[in-house]
Amino acid sequence: MPSKPTAGRVAVWRGLKKAGAAYVQDSVCVVPDTQRLRNELAPALERIGSGGGTYHLLPLRKLPEAEEAKLVDLFVAQSAKHYDEIVENCEVNFAKEIEFETFRQNFTYEEAEEIRMEFEKIGTWYERVVERDWFGAPNREEAFGWLRRCEAMLEEFEARVFTLHAQEASEEEPALTLLLPPAEAQA
Repeated sequence: MPSKPTAGRVAVWRGLKKAGAAYVQDSVCVVPDTQRLRNELAPALERIGSGGGTYHLLPLRKLPEAEEAKLVDLFVAQSAKHYDEIVENCEVNFAKEIEFETFRQNFTYEEAEEIRMEFEKIGTWYERVVERDWFGAPNREEAFGWLRRCEAMLEEFEARVFTLHAQEASEEEPALTLLLPPAEAQA
């Protein structure tokens, strides 16, 4: 891609990273050769062509064992890094957010919804990394475990929100009193 404007280069880089490409060096990346990935690469390749850039799509059929191992290690390291980032996000951001809102006693439906949306973003991120974890990074289970912990924290927070609001609603309901005329007036 031409160096200017940078928006085109960044868009191509994002598209390739989203497809799961691992960079061997600047402007040289590899992906497993599957129809699904070829389809995912198509928009990035189209952007390169329409942006005045050039590319070479070179299938690698049989690599020497040592070179193949290097590429596999590169993909595993990339996935492992993403799983580490998910764990860090769960530990540092998500758990601390729930802890902070609990400390503030901020048990509102709005806060519960905001935290639920954050959890869903982490879950989507995890699913995307799993889709690109072609060689089984060793820390996938740790990330999954943190995702389950976050889900449990969220469910506990939501339960407190619903319990608190149910209590407030029952306290606010006016008591109904039935006034009957005295018994002799009914006769």
